[in-house]
Amino acid sequence: MRDDSYWMGKALAQAANAGKRGEVPIGAVLVKEGRVIGRGYNLREGKQDPCAHAELLAIRQAAKRLKAWRLTGTTLYVTLEPCPMCMGAILLARVERLVFGCFDPKAGAAGSLYDLTNDRRFNHRVEVTSGVREEECSAILSDFFRELRRRKKGERQGGSEA
Repeated sequence: MRDDSYWMGKALAQAANAGKRGEVPIGAVLVKEGRVIGRGYNLREGKQDPCAHAELLAIRQAAKRLKAWRLTGTTLYVTLEPCPMCMGAILLARVERLVFGCFDPKAGAAGSLYDLTNDRRFNHRVEVTSGVREEECSAILSDFFRELRRRKKGERQGGSEA
């Protein structure tokens, strides 16, 4: 049986796709009954769309594929803890379970900055598993931002380090 680590590997592959495009490398896959029904990676820069987060793209694709906005019985795997916007979509779509790799202390809404997952004021709650392949999820982000800083430093110094 495929486990959380396996599916997080699929989300990491999506994150790598984002990184290849110069996007912040965050990836997501939405799984139901052992198959991927939605996938996405950050496309905010390419689409110039503040809502083009990996989670939202995966949720939209799944809803279209299932022809339903209620995504009950699904698990969302994402490399970084979702932000408040994405957590809102996860709750509204009735995603049953959320699995993420690393926490986001600056914008996370599943336990670090906020915890919208178990807020009794909402009519849906989502089961959460965190820290799956955490080092890999954190490293892909750290490496991306390290390289970005290196390039920006080179540009400031008048060089063209590409």
